[in-house]
Amino acid sequence: MSRGSKFAMGLDFGTESVRALIVDLNGNQVGAATVKYPHGQIIDVLPGTQKQLPADFALQHPQDWIDASAKAVKRARRQAGIEARQIIGIGVDFTSCTMLPTKRDGTPLCMLSRYAKQPLAWPKLWKHHAAQQQTDRINEVARKRKESFLNRHGGIIGLEWFFPKILETLEKAPSIYQATEVWLEAGDWYVWQLTGGDADTLPRSTCQAGYKGMWSATDGFPSRRFLKAVNRDLADVVSDKMPGRFVAPGQIAGELTPDMAKRMGLVAGIPVSAAIIDAHAGVPGAGAAEPGTLVMVLGTSSCHMLNAERDPFIPGTSGVVADGILPGYFGYETGQAAVGDAFDWLRRTVGHKNFDQLGPAAANLPPGTDGVMCLDWMNGCRTPLMDGSVKGAFTGLTLSTTPAHLYRALLEASAYGVRWIVELLEKGKVPVDRFIATGGLPHHNPLVVQVYADVLGKPVLIHPSKQGPALGAAILGVLAAGKPASGFGSAGAAIRAMAGTKRGVKGREAIVVRPKKANAKAYDHGYRAYHELAEFVRTRS
Repeated sequence: MSRGSKFAMGLDFGTESVRALIVDLNGNQVGAATVKYPHGQIIDVLPGTQKQLPADFALQHPQDWIDASAKAVKRARRQAGIEARQIIGIGVDFTSCTMLPTKRDGTPLCMLSRYAKQPLAWPKLWKHHAAQQQTDRINEVARKRKESFLNRHGGIIGLEWFFPKILETLEKAPSIYQATEVWLEAGDWYVWQLTGGDADTLPRSTCQAGYKGMWSATDGFPSRRFLKAVNRDLADVVSDKMPGRFVAPGQIAGELTPDMAKRMGLVAGIPVSAAIIDAHAGVPGAGAAEPGTLVMVLGTSSCHMLNAERDPFIPGTSGVVADGILPGYFGYETGQAAVGDAFDWLRRTVGHKNFDQLGPAAANLPPGTDGVMCLDWMNGCRTPLMDGSVKGAFTGLTLSTTPAHLYRALLEASAYGVRWIVELLEKGKVPVDRFIATGGLPHHNPLVVQVYADVLGKPVLIHPSKQGPALGAAILGVLAAGKPASGFGSAGAAIRAMAGTKRGVKGREAIVVRPKKANAKAYDHGYRAYHELAEFVRTRS
């Protein structure tokens, strides 16, 4: 069988939907399908009840992940016109930290009738922000005890992470905490469903655990003493409720079970990679196989990923994990909590049905937006503050301000946030030499990439794949299949072959957006003003 007749499957689980992508071993897309989750984001009313959810809750339905992915896989394979036996590997990326409580057989608590009406029995979506008090408590104790794991996470544990969400359940719904036999990330749960096995051998992703679970290969999870200091009833959560084994993305987590193969229209026995965080999958998916390239995965929120050869402490980063993104490098994660969803919030707020008029009108405005300024913390600040409680703002409004002014000011604010992140990395002696934008947003919103390039003063390459994370997941599926099946002897070789941006390869025509030098002075001034506004808002939040 030739290389061209072998294919990989990437499953990309987003906030609203799942995408299935099938590519050949040259990275050419042959089939793709996106299926929305029937329940979407559960933020208002708990399914099957009239129960209104509290503010800052964001949940999901685990059955949606199974049903939607099965439909997406079948549709993608029909489009590809290939036989199931030609798929040699499956990779999975997932939003994080999206997590859930289950029984030891993997049954989510919310799927059991006696727990279904209790909100904290349901999976908490990454953007669930109801654990602020618990996050504050974890940080308070960690700082007091001078816990070493803080150095891996920029000095602060984030609101969206694993242990704050567990502690929230312990303190707000102790009966649910007691009923929980396994706490795990949704990406790990899904891979567990694909590969089967008991709880003691469930595959936990080193990526998800390292970035969102305060885990490291040398120290493991936070110590029992630390957890007891946070809450005495939390002391034994790791030993009692977090079984499993650790598997790195690109390593085989197991093989597709006959039951899941039947659901998806595939064949049993296909190797499945350990899960990876969705944004992190965008790094191999963008063809970034070397250090120094900042991969900006632009979507509902944004994660900016960078591989480096050293790991100095940099305050405000979401985390740095050895081999966390690619083997042999230290993977840095930074990010912005509201990007695409902030743009869409503004569109809805000003009453536009789409961006067809708003975008061109904003493009016609000058840099600096006639003095209108924005602070883009509508969902808190990830990097550099790691603080979900701070708020966004607009200033400089007049009776002449239009919706286009507000929109452009928000785009510029988002770009200033990226520039701040780059300066943090460079100040910490971690070089940033190149910028790649991936995800759906760069293809649908060229104005945002131009503004980013102008504010950064550097070219930004838009990777040609509109499915960067899904392509990255497919590459990890190939790696899980192993060299005998794929022919690739290293991660770098697979990435360059399947996600490179060399012209002449079908589907590889990258777009390079270059900065407009004439805008540099205005954006330098705007960036300084952004910092001043950020400091004003931060000290009053």
